[in-house]
Amino acid sequence: MTFTLTALLAGRIAPFRAADEPSAIGKVPVPGRVRIGPLGLEGDEQADRRYHGGPDKALHHYPADHYPFWRGEIGDHPLLGAPGAFGENIAVSGLTETEACLGDRYRLGSATIELSHGRQPCWKQGHRFGEPWVTARIVKTRRSGWYYRVIEPGEAQAGDAFELLDRPLPEWTVERMFGLLIAGDHKRDPAAVRALAAMPVLAEAWRWRAAELAG
Repeated sequence: MTFTLTALLAGRIAPFRAADEPSAIGKVPVPGRVRIGPLGLEGDEQADRRYHGGPDKALHHYPADHYPFWRGEIGDHPLLGAPGAFGENIAVSGLTETEACLGDRYRLGSATIELSHGRQPCWKQGHRFGEPWVTARIVKTRRSGWYYRVIEPGEAQAGDAFELLDRPLPEWTVERMFGLLIAGDHKRDPAAVRALAAMPVLAEAWRWRAAELAG
């Protein structure tokens, strides 16, 4: 399974809602080859390291396939005219939460990355579009995006192949994980939540959440 990398995107810390509330959610395409290290793309920043960045959130992937849906929901918003509207680092078409799975390994240029967990939306996504309801809509529709950790550093650029190397857990799609840990499905399948809590490949923050929900 091979896709084409549409863009790699990075952002710098800048005022978001007020001068004392910085954010680097505004990602823009990076020209040329970009170095990919253990903490993500060279030149990419995170304003609040408590909730963003780190080895388990080195790279954020938001499916380009969802942009038409959001244009139908929000309208012809300028942010939806190009990749980066959801703060993603990776833009690829053809891969969504219903197919991407926990533990997937992909070749990204000369780097190898591994899917570590889904993205939990926050108020900043709604504020960015001027529509506070966007965050709740992300949860309801499970169009969340997801994160990777970097297994082997390397370099990549737009136009490179984005190739699936291994899928050890095909039953654990991002959509399923997100439903269990964020969207309320844990009440219907507590055994699955307990299983997630014991999976070393799942990012630590989501293992903790699974353990809390499992009681």
